Amino acid sequence: MKSKDKIAYFYDGDVGNVYFGPNHPMKPHRLCMTHHLVLSYDLHKKMEIYRPHKAYPVELAQFHTTDYIEFLHRITPDTQHLFSGELAKYNLGEDCPVFENLFEFCQIYAGGTIDAARRLNNQLCDIAINWAGGLHHAKKCEASGFCYINDLVLGILELLKYHARVLYIDIDVHHGDGVEEAFYFTDRVMTVSFHKFGDLFFPGTGDVKEIGEREGKFYSINVPLKDGIDDTSFTRLFKTIIAKVVDTYQPGVIVLQCGADSLAGDRLGCFNLSIDGHAECVRFVKKFNLPLLVTGGGGYTKENVARCWTVETGVLLDTELPNEIPDNEYIKYFAPEYSLRIPNGHIENLNSKSYLTTIKMQVMENLRSIQHAPGVQMQEVPPDFYIPDFDEDEQNPDERINQHAQDKQIQRDDEYYEGDNDNDHTMEDV
Repeated sequence: MKSKDKIAYFYDGDVGNVYFGPNHPMKPHRLCMTHHLVLSYDLHKKMEIYRPHKAYPVELAQFHTTDYIEFLHRITPDTQHLFSGELAKYNLGEDCPVFENLFEFCQIYAGGTIDAARRLNNQLCDIAINWAGGLHHAKKCEASGFCYINDLVLGILELLKYHARVLYIDIDVHHGDGVEEAFYFTDRVMTVSFHKFGDLFFPGTGDVKEIGEREGKFYSINVPLKDGIDDTSFTRLFKTIIAKVVDTYQPGVIVLQCGADSLAGDRLGCFNLSIDGHAECVRFVKKFNLPLLVTGGGGYTKENVARCWTVETGVLLDTELPNEIPDNEYIKYFAPEYSLRIPNGHIENLNSKSYLTTIKMQVMENLRSIQHAPGVQMQEVPPDFYIPDFDEDEQNPDERINQHAQDKQIQRDDEYYEGDNDNDHTMEDV
């Protein structure tokens, strides 16, 4: 049995300050709530905490088109009326609005996932957490479903420099379409998504018949579910499929997207999962003892998102958390019970045993088509991409100093890339 996992946790307080608009369900403020809950349970003392670098446009262009990135960089709420053609072209509008500091927001959450991947690649940690990441709907040249930059694809591209096979698992209530689409034609990434499907539910993709094409045939796995699935059915199906996937595919690293909109009572969701049921999936994946990158994703009932990701941080740290929430800056949001657990949902479970058995059999049949882990020839590892001589102040004249002062105990994650990709300086040296 190996000694305790080394866990890197990425957080930048600025990510929670952006505002999608008054009627928009996405509230990045949930990330501040999560972080303060993590602090109130003293979980930060068991992890290495880093502020991610802001991903450079050239890093974002590892997946996205340069014209799309330039547009995100340029557009502001004050100028958007001048760009109606481009707004339509890049799918910005009601679901994906233009708001203050949009591009910086993308740079922070994408930078966190890229940094997490690099730390895993350099064996500086066993598990890396970026709750701000997990924006799985963004496409190569357009925004989609509240997602602008697909940090997961960027993180996976980083991991592919060191690993022949990457397994991506998604437990958001929505299908992980952007990640699946990016890797649909390759056997080097297997995507497995458990999600609500049917009734025109967004994004409308993720049928069990979508299995990948060309070299990627059978390497996309979709588990389409109906309203009201509960802990017992979900976790049983999850464990059966994921155990078989890991055994068959033999990944070198796992990326787990923990969208919390699959919880009971979510503003946009329709499942009955409790936090313990959701967290059981995280616990199960952790047991494979493979390098693990964990991100957030959807989740639109803020206080439950914060509860869920805090419990899952505890799971990753092998730490059981008391149910009574300690005092913290956002304690009023957890009234009147002030408890960490939430009741199960009461939506009727439309997933019959025979339906779930049929889905499971189809997935297992597809997995049998992969006789063994694919033999991928590894090329020489390309260098980690980093630009050390970057003047952040010039880029952000309106940098919010207060937040940085407040977060100054958080270590910046830049220094271990100094010079010639120098990895000598671990936290002990800082």
